Amino acid sequence: MSLINGSQNHKDYYQGNNLGNYQFISLRDIISQFEIAYIGDGKIIPKASKLDVGFHAQRAMQELSFDTFKSIKSQQITLPPTLVMPLPHDYVNYTKLSWVDSSGIKHPIYPTSNTSNPSEISQNEDGSYDFEFDPTLNGLVSNGNFADKTDFWTVFSPGNMITGKYSGGAAVVNEKLSFSQHTRNGAGAYNNGAIHTVYQAIDVSNTDFIDLSADGRADTVTITEGNGGTTTIANSSTLRVGITSQVPANNLTYNTNNMGTSSAQFLSPNSSTSMYDLSNYDSQPSYVEWVSPLAGGFTFLKATKEVLNIDVSSYNTVYLVIVSFTDFTVPAGNDWYTSGPNNGLPMEIAYPSGSVDDITILQTEPSNFLQSPHEKNSSTWNKYKSLSPSDTIDNYEDDTYWRSQGERYGLDPQHAQANGSFYIDQRIGRIHFSSNISGKTVILDYMSDGLGSNDEMHVHKFAEEAMYKCIAYGILSTSVYGQQLVPRFKKEKFAAVRQAKLRLSNIKLEEFTQILRGKSKQIKH
Repeated sequence: MSLINGSQNHKDYYQGNNLGNYQFISLRDIISQFEIAYIGDGKIIPKASKLDVGFHAQRAMQELSFDTFKSIKSQQITLPPTLVMPLPHDYVNYTKLSWVDSSGIKHPIYPTSNTSNPSEISQNEDGSYDFEFDPTLNGLVSNGNFADKTDFWTVFSPGNMITGKYSGGAAVVNEKLSFSQHTRNGAGAYNNGAIHTVYQAIDVSNTDFIDLSADGRADTVTITEGNGGTTTIANSSTLRVGITSQVPANNLTYNTNNMGTSSAQFLSPNSSTSMYDLSNYDSQPSYVEWVSPLAGGFTFLKATKEVLNIDVSSYNTVYLVIVSFTDFTVPAGNDWYTSGPNNGLPMEIAYPSGSVDDITILQTEPSNFLQSPHEKNSSTWNKYKSLSPSDTIDNYEDDTYWRSQGERYGLDPQHAQANGSFYIDQRIGRIHFSSNISGKTVILDYMSDGLGSNDEMHVHKFAEEAMYKCIAYGILSTSVYGQQLVPRFKKEKFAAVRQAKLRLSNIKLEEFTQILRGKSKQIKH
């Protein structure tokens, strides 16, 4: 009946990643043991589905995580100049925010109630609300000029390097999204390249029609026979930028042509124009295209193309998709070493095939909704963080610190600290800090609901009985039978939770006594 086998390998435990795990019991085990002890003929709960038990078990774990279980989650960052820390993905509430000094001592940071970061509404010069669309503030594309590399974009490409191995790649070069292609002719006698796809989601919930514009170029790829021959073949490349209602495919990346009989053909659906399933007033498709010729100069200056009045009235979200590929026709033996230690192996050559830049999407018609700049910080918060903190004190006569009518002893205690302050913007999920914390190591101690992952779904054994009582009360209170037992289990639940809180408080008499000894010291002036 013992839970620990005496022959258990101690080495596995002490060298493993589950140190101290014996003090916890998994939620799965709690559910199983509850079903054994509480559910069945002649027991308190005659019958209950496993789904009901699982639901009430998770609800019990959530409730106990908020004010009974110990909060052991924390994150540490070096606060950047932006003075912003994103909220963790499983964040419910904070327990403590602090910064760490050179000795590793935590200094608590306190919330400020005298400022905020509201949503800022665009206004005209006369103060009236601005319903007109300002493309300098409200362009629907994020990072359409690729100044921030590929931020805000999702890249489906065999390689994100412009010198990609075998398949080429997509990468930002000189603030342009550039593409390269690689072909291979040999094993199985086939030629192939990659269909590079780059996209981002566009919010069109507040508009019916949009205009798309982009600067692009497609370069002709010329390939010379690799076996010392003189045969040169020009290959046409294609660049498309368009709007679709569907998320682009992330499979079937490779485009293969001139296939041998022994090879299968894989063609990405992203290479088809049918992917762009929207149209405008004149039934024109929702994309622009650049195709390089098979003869002539081979390299072309960028050209601006646009498609106007694309109908997006039926959608809240559409997708801006960029596709680049080359239909290869390759001389025999191309890209293969014919001598030396690499004889018979393909050369790793990537050929430039074009680029795109300055993509914009604008609303065709004025908006019916209040416009707000994309800037996440309001002018209120920008003013606050740009000045010396107003809630710190080291000299009562310094005008940069909080004062109360100039009275030395009129300081509000909430401002009598020098550690800085923070404000949590729940609207955008960020913590904003005062300027005196910039560059410091900041620690966020927070609580979750215990349901973030399977590894987190465990309960301290001090609270195991509280879990059983909470589950039983939840099932009985929502069932048609056993209503006479609800008051009893409500009391038992309250008592079990209170007992768990006392146990988990971990108060030690010796530690408590040591603290009290410090209270007997005389205060000397």
